[in-house]
Amino acid sequence: MLKNITRSLKDLLGAEYTEAVKSVAVEINGMDSAEADALVNEQVEFFPDSFVSRMHDMAKKTGTKVVKGFTDITQGAPTEAFRKATHLDAAPIGGIGCTRIGQDGRAYIIAKSEHYHTSLGHNFPGYKLITNARKLGILNATHNNTRGYITRLAERKVVAAANGIKDTDLRLEEILSSKAPRILNRIINLETGSLAVEAGIKMMLSRFYRLDSTFDAPKYSGKIPVFLVMEDNKEGLTANYHGTTTFAQTLRGMWPDYYKKCEDNELYKVVSVKKNDITDFEEKIQKYNSGKYKTAGFLHEIILMNYSGIRLTVEFLNEAYKLCHNSDTFTLCDEIQSCMWYDGMFLFRQYGLDPDFAIIGKGFPGGEYPASKVITTYETDSLNQFGALVTNGQEELASLAYIITMEFVGENGDEITRMGKVIEEKTGALVEKFPALLEKTEGLGHLIALHFKKVEKAAEFTKIINSKCVDISAQLYKADCPPGALLKPPLIADETVIDVMIEKIEEAIKEL
Repeated sequence: MLKNITRSLKDLLGAEYTEAVKSVAVEINGMDSAEADALVNEQVEFFPDSFVSRMHDMAKKTGTKVVKGFTDITQGAPTEAFRKATHLDAAPIGGIGCTRIGQDGRAYIIAKSEHYHTSLGHNFPGYKLITNARKLGILNATHNNTRGYITRLAERKVVAAANGIKDTDLRLEEILSSKAPRILNRIINLETGSLAVEAGIKMMLSRFYRLDSTFDAPKYSGKIPVFLVMEDNKEGLTANYHGTTTFAQTLRGMWPDYYKKCEDNELYKVVSVKKNDITDFEEKIQKYNSGKYKTAGFLHEIILMNYSGIRLTVEFLNEAYKLCHNSDTFTLCDEIQSCMWYDGMFLFRQYGLDPDFAIIGKGFPGGEYPASKVITTYETDSLNQFGALVTNGQEELASLAYIITMEFVGENGDEITRMGKVIEEKTGALVEKFPALLEKTEGLGHLIALHFKKVEKAAEFTKIINSKCVDISAQLYKADCPPGALLKPPLIADETVIDVMIEKIEEAIKEL
C-alpha cells in the first residue's frame, strides 16, 4: 500500500524562503497575515484514504456514464492529422486518480497515464501545494538569468537522485563541484523532452563544429560525427525515438531527402545498432572510430515504448557503455518515458549505467506542467547560455511539481517496485490464458506491452478495448514492429485499479 505523507510548503521549501514569500504576500499583495501563514504551514495530505476510495469507485465504474457530460462538436483548429486522430467523446471534463471523465460523461481508465506523463494520476491531492503557492503569489515565470529558488532547489534534488543519494547527504556538495567524467552535476531546464535531447545532441556536435565564431577549434574538428541509435527489425532506424526536432527525427529515418544531403556532404552520419547484440555494437564502434569517422554519441532508451516496449538488457547496455567510454563516445540515456516509474526515479541507476547525459521529463512534473531537463557533466558543459536557451524553461511552479512528485515517490519506492511486479504477473497470466492470440509481454514493471501474434488482432483489440473506455494503444505503423498493445498505468494504481484494467483487457480479448 502506498504511504500517505503530509507536507507543507514550509517543509518542502524551507522556513527562510517561505517567510520571504509570506512577507511579499502581506506587504505587497495585501494578503491577510493569518491567511498567508496558513498557506505556508498547511499540512497537505498527499494520498488520503478518501481520495483512494473515490479513485477505486471510479475505476470500478469504467465504461459507465457517471455524469451527464455534454454534447459538443467544436473541432478547434487542428491540422488534418490531429483532426483524424481526435476522439471528442473521451476529451476530458475532469477526472480523479486513474480515471478521466470524458465529455460523454463516461469513466475512462488511463491505462497509459495520458500518454505517459500523469505519473500520479489526475487531481493528485499533493499538488494542492501548487495551488497554495499560487495563492501566496509565488511567480511561475522567471528568466534564465533570474532562476528562482524553487528551481535551484529542484536542481539540487534531481542531481542528488541521479547520483543515488538524498539531497541532505553531505556528499552532494562534492558531487556538484566535481570535474570528473560522468558525474551528473549540471542541469539545463527546458520545456519538452524534444528540446532536452536536442540540447544533448548540440553538446555532442560541439566536439565537431563550433557553436559560434568565438569558440576555439573543437576536439574532433574535421571528423564526421556518427550517431548510434537503436535498430528496428528491418535494419532501419524506426525503433528509436528521441523527440520531434528535425535533427532527432533524422535519427529515426524521417526527412530522408534532407538527411541524405547531410550524409552525402559528410555533415554527420546516423548508424543503427542491433538491439541487445553487443557484437554488432562493438563492430560499429570500431568501424566508425577510424579514418574520417568519429562516433559522437550513443542515444538510447531503456524500454522502447515507441517500439512495442522492447527492453534493452542490463548486460547489453553495460557492455555498450564500456565500449563508448573507451572510445570517447558520449552516451545519452533518454529517460523521458521511464523516469519516475521506478524505485529511485531513474531506471539507468537500476541498470548500473553512468551516462554523460540523462534526459528526464513527463513523470517528474506529473502532467502538471511541461518541464524537462538535461542532466549532464562538467566535461560536456560546452554550450554558452544561448546554445540551449528557452526563456520559460525555469518555471517555478513546474519546479515545485517536481519536488512534490519526488517527495511522494521517494517515500514509496518499495511499493512501486511491488506493484510493478504485480502488473508483470497479471499481464503475463493473460499470455498464458490466451496463447493463440498473445505472443508474450515486454517491458518492465509499469511499462508493459502485450505482444499479439497477428497485427490485425492487435488492431481489433485496440478498437474493442477503447470502446470499453480503457485507454490502450497499439503500435501497428512501423516496419516489422511487433504488434504490441502499450500499458503504463499511473504509479498510484493499486490492485483494485489494475484488476479492473485486466478484467477489461480479458473481456476484449475474448471478443476477438
